[in-house]
Amino acid sequence: MKPGAERCVAGTIVDPVTGEVYAGAITVSGGRIARIERNDAVPGPGPRRFILPGLVDAHVHVESSMLTPSQFARMAVRHGTVATVSDPHEIANALGLPGVEYMIRNGAAAPFTFAFGAPSCVPATPFETAGAELGPGEVDALLARPDIRYLSEMMNFPGVLAGDAGVMAKLASARRYGKPVDGHAPGLRGDDLQRYIDAGISTDHESLDYEEAREKIERGMKVLIREGSAAREFDLLAGLIDEFPERCMLCSDDLHPTDLVRGHINSLLRRGVAAGLGLTNLLRCATVNPVRHYGLEVGLLQLGDPADMVVVADLEDFDAVETYVRGELVAVDGAALWQAEPGEEPNMFAAAPVREESFAVGARPGKINVMEALDGQLVTPRLQLTPTISADLAVADPSRDLLKIAVVNRYRPAPPAVGFIRNFGLATGAMASSVAHDSHNIVAVGASDEALALAINRVRENQGGLAVATPEGVYELPLPVAGLMSTQDGWEVAEAYDAVERAAKDLGSTLTSPFMTLSFMSLLVIPSLKMSDEGLFDGDSFSPVDLFVR
Repeated sequence: MKPGAERCVAGTIVDPVTGEVYAGAITVSGGRIARIERNDAVPGPGPRRFILPGLVDAHVHVESSMLTPSQFARMAVRHGTVATVSDPHEIANALGLPGVEYMIRNGAAAPFTFAFGAPSCVPATPFETAGAELGPGEVDALLARPDIRYLSEMMNFPGVLAGDAGVMAKLASARRYGKPVDGHAPGLRGDDLQRYIDAGISTDHESLDYEEAREKIERGMKVLIREGSAAREFDLLAGLIDEFPERCMLCSDDLHPTDLVRGHINSLLRRGVAAGLGLTNLLRCATVNPVRHYGLEVGLLQLGDPADMVVVADLEDFDAVETYVRGELVAVDGAALWQAEPGEEPNMFAAAPVREESFAVGARPGKINVMEALDGQLVTPRLQLTPTISADLAVADPSRDLLKIAVVNRYRPAPPAVGFIRNFGLATGAMASSVAHDSHNIVAVGASDEALALAINRVRENQGGLAVATPEGVYELPLPVAGLMSTQDGWEVAEAYDAVERAAKDLGSTLTSPFMTLSFMSLLVIPSLKMSDEGLFDGDSFSPVDLFVR
């Protein structure tokens, strides 16, 4: 549509601001809604068209899709998503401020609204090696920019409670610029939760159960109900939507490309309606609430709004027929109407090659601390098990589902940190990835030291990506942008990702999403036991812990 030209979109208008549903037509001019006309005539027998505000993902790390922002947008608009509240925390850990700048530039090339935040925790903890550090000065400079809309999730809740000077300076910057602060506080309750909220933190997406989320809302927070590729809490928390329709939003947090192919926020609308939740309440959580909380320049089907709309065939499946961003038709029947340019490939990768003997663990008396991976969850309980000993070494034992986990520093040559993990289920081989929250070193799980070395070295050779070492060969997905993203089309990345996931499952993994689970095994801010490039870490006491139990 030429600039200034008018376009009319007719159908049944579903207005979550007023709660009305009525037949009508929306006239778009200059990218905004110029007129809304009601038509009280009974719809004819032809196909129905329901016009909704464009959907918003209230919290996502675009990098986790393994797609650049412009490629992510091409996939998201197919499902009626027109905007994301995006935390560029992942690339900031790898590349620092230049990484954040890259995300803004790349996203600006797409007909889509990316509301980027200023990462608050880079690095996430002092117990790991990241590629950069964003101190209070860097965060303040970001928050001063009009294209940075909020302070991203404050994961360092112990720092908030302790009054850490650097943490408090970042929160003060957000207050000075009048920008909201996202939270991240799994398990935080009672007086400590209140102190966290009183520091100016207004949202949370990490509740471990319904009562915790309910308490956060009752104390003044807004809860983001998350359904991603690893953490899936929609069924657990969806009841909050009808109980507190003004205080909830929907988000994916981390969504792998194969899941993004299948659906996005529209999938949560489908599930919510099927569960009997109120349509208006669901739509408010997917549109009105994030737009108003973050002050997004995204329309809500009101006169004068940006013409951000999705047309769906029904109010049960929510499959997008047409998606409009600022009045431009950007997707029709599941196909985006523009191509994304490959663009630049910024990166930083200086890991040294590893050898089989790099993963040897000398035996010591007693038991070992073992991580337990849980399917669909980020928490990893601590087990204390007797190691399997061979030739005075503690070794992986697939017969006991006792595998080795290793983290290799990608930013400078250093020996790998090695531990043990359960529930990955590999009978042989290994899997490795440079998508490893939050510092994005190389994380790997393997049934043998030889396979670990093979998978990790392939990731290193590709300067980032995923790899599965199998008896038949190595399956791989290179990720040349910061070791996190591909410039390829989303369908191609999804196909390659599906191949490496199948390879991991063929080795015996029973996890729903083995690589998504793997990517969180080094996320130190989630309890209980995690692994960084510096060794095992206790997320409960927030301190390093020895592999062997003393």
